[in-house]
Amino acid sequence: MNRRRMLWLTSAAVTAPWVARAQSFVSDEQFFRQRPINIISYSPGVSDLYARLLARHLGRFVPGNPNIVVQAMPGAGGLKAIEYLYSIAPKDGSVICTIGSGLPFEPILGRSDIKFDPNRLTWLGSMSRSTSIGMSWHTSEVRTLDDLMQRPLLIPGTGVGADTQLVPTALNQLTGTKFKIIPGYPNILQAALAMEKGEVEGMGYWTWSSILSAHPEWIAERKVNVLYSTGTSPMPDYPSVPLIRQRARSAVEAEALDFVLAREIIGRPFVAPPDLPPSRAKILRDAFAAALRDADFLKDAEKARLDISLVDSDEVIALFRKASSASPEVLRRVIGEN
Repeated sequence: MNRRRMLWLTSAAVTAPWVARAQSFVSDEQFFRQRPINIISYSPGVSDLYARLLARHLGRFVPGNPNIVVQAMPGAGGLKAIEYLYSIAPKDGSVICTIGSGLPFEPILGRSDIKFDPNRLTWLGSMSRSTSIGMSWHTSEVRTLDDLMQRPLLIPGTGVGADTQLVPTALNQLTGTKFKIIPGYPNILQAALAMEKGEVEGMGYWTWSSILSAHPEWIAERKVNVLYSTGTSPMPDYPSVPLIRQRARSAVEAEALDFVLAREIIGRPFVAPPDLPPSRAKILRDAFAAALRDADFLKDAEKARLDISLVDSDEVIALFRKASSASPEVLRRVIGEN
C-alpha cells in the first residue's frame, strides 16, 4: 500500500468518530429549525382536513418552529402510507402520518399481507374520538336496522384495510346484518358520490362528525336513514337510533365487537415511525397535545366544523397493548371463524 493511501486511511479512521460525535451534538431545536416536518395524508376528504388543520398549528409548539408540509399518499385504504412510514420514512422526527383508525388492528388479527407492528409505532395521539353510523339513502327499501337484518344493502368498499369494508364485514358476522359490499371505490368521497348517484344504497360505517362536516345537507334534508350508531350510549341528535353493540348474539361476539369498535377511541390518529430518538418522540407528542389544547387551534377547528377531542399517546399505547392481548377465541370471531 502506498504512503498516500495509508495516510488517507489513517486520517479517515481518526476523523470519522469525531464527525459522528459532532453530528450527535446537533440539538433537537437545531434539527427541527433546519428541516420541515412532513405530514402524510392517506386519503382526501375529512381525514385530509384534519391533517391540514394540524399542519397550520403544530410548528408553533415544536422547538425550532419548523414548517409543516402535508403530503398526499393515497392507496389501499391507508396501507401504502403506513407501510412507507414503518419501513422507509426517516426515523428522525421529520415524518408523521395520519392513518385510518382500523388499519393498525389488522396485524393483531394475523393478516399475512400486512407487515407492520402497531406496538412499535411511535404514537402521538388522536385528534378525535368518534361515533359512527350506518345509513341508507332515502330511496332504499332498507330504512331501519330491523330491515337490514332481513334484506341486503349494497354499500361501497374503499380497500381491504379500510373501515368501510372491515366494520360492515364484522357486523355481518357478529350481529347478522346483511351488508353486500361492492369493492373498488378509491376513497370515501367517491363512495359517498356513488351513494348519491344510486350506484350503491347506503354506507355501513362513516363517522358522524365527518358526515356533519362533509354532507350536512344529508341530515338537514333527510336524504339518509340513520340505521344504527356504533357508540356506547344514544346519540344526542338521534336518541331513538339503536346501538349496534346491543345486537351482538353472544358474550364472545360482544367482546369481538368491542375489539372491532375500539378504533373509535382513536378516530383521527397520528403516528411517527418506530425507533425515533426518545427526545424527538417526546417533542412530537408534547407538541401534538399542546396544539390540540390551543385556543387558536380550537377556533380554527370550529370554523372548519371539525370535532376535536384529544386522545393522548399514553391512552393509544394502552389501547393497542390491550388489543394485542385479546383471546384467540375473540380474534377468531372478529375475522369470522367459528
